[in-house]
Amino acid sequence: MHARRRTTVLAASLVAALAAGPLAAPAFATPAPTSASNSASAPPSTPTSAPAHPANGLDVDALTTALAGLPDQDATAALVRVGGTDGAWRGSAGVHDLTSAAPADPDARFRAGSTTKVVTAAAVLRLAAERRIDLNKPVQRYLPGLLDGRFQPITVRQLLNHTSGIQPGDGLGDSFEEVYAHRFDTLTPQQVAASAAAKGPEFDPGEKQHYLNINYTILGLLVEKVTGRSYASEATRLVLRPAGMRDTYFPGADPRIIGPHNHGYQAVRKADGTTEFVDVTEWNQADRFAAGDMISTTADLERLLTSLFRGRIVPGPQLREMFTVPAGIDGASYSAGLQRFAYEGKVYWLKSGARYGYSALIAGTRDLSRTLVYSVNSTDAKSEAMNPVAQRIAMAALK
Repeated sequence: MHARRRTTVLAASLVAALAAGPLAAPAFATPAPTSASNSASAPPSTPTSAPAHPANGLDVDALTTALAGLPDQDATAALVRVGGTDGAWRGSAGVHDLTSAAPADPDARFRAGSTTKVVTAAAVLRLAAERRIDLNKPVQRYLPGLLDGRFQPITVRQLLNHTSGIQPGDGLGDSFEEVYAHRFDTLTPQQVAASAAAKGPEFDPGEKQHYLNINYTILGLLVEKVTGRSYASEATRLVLRPAGMRDTYFPGADPRIIGPHNHGYQAVRKADGTTEFVDVTEWNQADRFAAGDMISTTADLERLLTSLFRGRIVPGPQLREMFTVPAGIDGASYSAGLQRFAYEGKVYWLKSGARYGYSALIAGTRDLSRTLVYSVNSTDAKSEAMNPVAQRIAMAALK
């Protein structure tokens, strides 16, 4: 296959596989408050990069070029870690914030979005290995009263691989303006789950695969029910601590990012045709819970990826669930916590995540011959389209 053709196919495949999660960015009806806005006028930074180990099989020039020109209209910062048997590479570009234009912190914490689901799946599978959860048992057995008689029995495994048929729960608005106005309000996971249950099933369990946060919201409640402890404490005990993820935590209703971090922005089109960049760094993520509220670093997410794939967190019999896509379902690509992505004879297992202002990805081959972790401070993180900066990074790292 010619190089240009390979690039085109990879780009199209990545857009399909890595585009942000189930909540797409809405069209903007009105401009956001100007008191929280900045213009993207900071001068482009020079990407900083370093091969952590000999990068013989990596296209370092392409990786460096992927980060060039930040901040721009698509992203204000990007942090990248590529690893594997071909060598390792680290890179960062952009700014800490648009006001100061100080260089982006390469070790910054960020909102990791739906990569949280990898931790949740690992925690549930650890509890399954301890015989505290049976993947074949209905969730109704563990959480009686959550789902009424309209729902057929839904197994824990069907929650893990998004084949439950449970509809999405309610949020705090349908447009950016609505949710931004409520960014400091608390919507509890219990309220989200109850609103989803009230809608009745979308389809019979196991009939289809529909990626939705609600499956992992309920898994978080399941972890709390069977352990008698908070999801955050159990996920830390079962996953973060064994993986050595010392800079990762679950903020709950705290809207701040504690510790060093780069600011996140949302681009908003104003009525006069100009664009303003609204600072969305502080945001109460309580409703994301076990589906997407984690704060992490690229180094910690790389530790998660390598520790998990090497069997250091989840024992082998349960770990197979993370590399098994449900059979007999047309178009299925999600396993327990991960997504299967095949290209040019290689299979990558990955998970993307996005919260306003932040996009993240972890990806790797099963044998860890190539791994990729990035955080991109996307200015339209909840768009259905893949961020152009993230796409350039992925294409440079995975080709």
